[in-house]
Amino acid sequence: MLNTFKKQFTTRVAVTLLASSMAAISSSAMAESLEKIHFLVPGGAGGGWDMTARGTGEVLAKSGLVEKVSYQNLSGGGGGKAIAHLIETAKRQPDTLMVNSTPIVVRSLSGIFPQSFRDLTPVAATIADYGAIVVSANSPFTDWKQVVAQYTKDPRSVKIAGGSARGSMDHLIVAAAFKGEGFDPRKVRYIAYDAGGKAMAALLSGETELLSTGLGEVLEISKSGQVRVLAITAPERLAAAPEIPTLVEQGNDTVFANWRGFFAAPGASQAKIDAWNKALSGMYKTTEWTVVRDRNGWIDTYKNDKDFYSFLEQQEKQMGGLMRELGFLE
Repeated sequence: MLNTFKKQFTTRVAVTLLASSMAAISSSAMAESLEKIHFLVPGGAGGGWDMTARGTGEVLAKSGLVEKVSYQNLSGGGGGKAIAHLIETAKRQPDTLMVNSTPIVVRSLSGIFPQSFRDLTPVAATIADYGAIVVSANSPFTDWKQVVAQYTKDPRSVKIAGGSARGSMDHLIVAAAFKGEGFDPRKVRYIAYDAGGKAMAALLSGETELLSTGLGEVLEISKSGQVRVLAITAPERLAAAPEIPTLVEQGNDTVFANWRGFFAAPGASQAKIDAWNKALSGMYKTTEWTVVRDRNGWIDTYKNDKDFYSFLEQQEKQMGGLMRELGFLE
């Protein structure tokens, strides 16, 4: 009887300890799990930043890598308003990731805002998006060479819209394209709009003849027939858009890819950075990501936080040189 009691007691203790251990493990796993991400978008709806944040969030949520995602558009100051907000409210932003891209380097160099990537926490680079030169469906231009011919006759007659400030990404892409034809890039008539959606509206309304943007921002609308992409800045045609020609194949050597990635507020812990990277790197293995990526013509370019930081330092030097060559920096 005593032996039976001892056995029952021992079994109960073992079960209790096992249950406690499992509960502790479960609580620890829940504490480390990525429950939510709040995406901060420095531009308006319809732009490349907005599409990248929402496309990424869509995949993370559908695939179960993140339980809940939310979004906030905060445009202004060429992205500077959102950067300042993230820095100033850092203690209240433990789950926030701000999407950004090459402009964070360009605009810092040009003094559009005083901060740089060093004032934030670089988390990961995720995609690259090639530049695109676009016309409306009823435009008389059917290829890039016709634009060059018109520009040769009357440079002021060719107006190009972009969803970013002068001297920033959309401007640099089209300036480099005209430079590749032997023109002075500083004389290109670039019209800056606050976001990609507004720049597209200007093109469709006839305010401008051309639009300089990222391919991802116009690939779907081009498939619907509302616009035509005259050229992209890829080295060769893309599998996701085989019908769109490159500048290279039209005799212009301009090649440029705009990376996009995510930043956290200053002071983010390494544990949280690692958790974000686990989710973002896992995203590439999902079928949901393949659909979103190919829908937008994006290229996978994942870099974790350390590689991303090194890349940003290198790009700062490269973009500084390009901007000086194009006359945007002294």
